[in-house]
Amino acid sequence: MNKIIVIINGTGGSGKDTFVEFVSKYKKIYNFSSVEKVKEIANLVGWSGSKTEKDRKFLSDLKKLTTDYNDMSFTSIKNAVDKFNNSDKEIMFIHIREPEEITRAVNEFNAKTLLIRKEGLDSITTNYSDASVENYNYDYIIINTTLEKLDEAAEKFTKKLGE
Repeated sequence: MNKIIVIINGTGGSGKDTFVEFVSKYKKIYNFSSVEKVKEIANLVGWSGSKTEKDRKFLSDLKKLTTDYNDMSFTSIKNAVDKFNNSDKEIMFIHIREPEEITRAVNEFNAKTLLIRKEGLDSITTNYSDASVENYNYDYIIINTTLEKLDEAAEKFTKKLGE
């Protein structure tokens, strides 16, 4: 299998991290979030790590500010992709919410896109990043109904990527 980059998205609580964990049973993965550096800055100014609506809006706004200022998020993605390419990992998952950043990553890294939806979970609409989750035409959509089925979907997804 060649190295594959997958942009993963889904509303908060949809099961993205669990899906990535399941994929790691089948392939060596590298997992990265486009908001990691933003969270580092947020911690410096007192963010506690919680994910209330206020926290989510703060992180979304901070990501936009740092993107407009010096493209920090995408620069950190490029650095992570370089690390992935120089590793023994086979699949890299990059968590990105914003459609324009997803498009940019798809174009720059020849990435595939994946949306995880969880049955009965309401979308978060109180900030731009979370409200934009469904505003992209994804290559793959997986519906998360149970952990067992999500694990099965991870195995099938991994096989499909290898074809």
